[in-house]
Amino acid sequence: MKQSVLTLICLLFAFSLCAGDITSISSAFKEGNAASLAASMDQEVDIAVPGTSKKGNGKDAIAVLSIFFGSNRPTGFSVVHHADKEDNGFFVAKLPTSTGEYRVNVTYRVEGEKVLIQSIRIE
Repeated sequence: MKQSVLTLICLLFAFSLCAGDITSISSAFKEGNAASLAASMDQEVDIAVPGTSKKGNGKDAIAVLSIFFGSNRPTGFSVVHHADKEDNGFFVAKLPTSTGEYRVNVTYRVEGEKVLIQSIRIE
């Protein structure tokens, strides 16, 4: 019994090492700080916010998010669902703002210890 519990704990620990750490991304959304996401952007990012949808580089995505946060000041951020599979992952979150609550979907890939955002959808 003790051996199977130890094996289970080791497996859970090993899976958690593969998971992407989205803490800095979550903090940036909570603070409405698009610029702090610059290091987390992949080379090409799909971004969609109400009224705008585009595919471009990380700087384009930061610009779109900055405009969105300027009009919709975040008052919180909570991850509802987070999943990783090998070197990819996604999360779904709630983003309450000064103008209402939004749903945020982010997909990313993991490169080493770095999480690189591939798409952001705010609806």
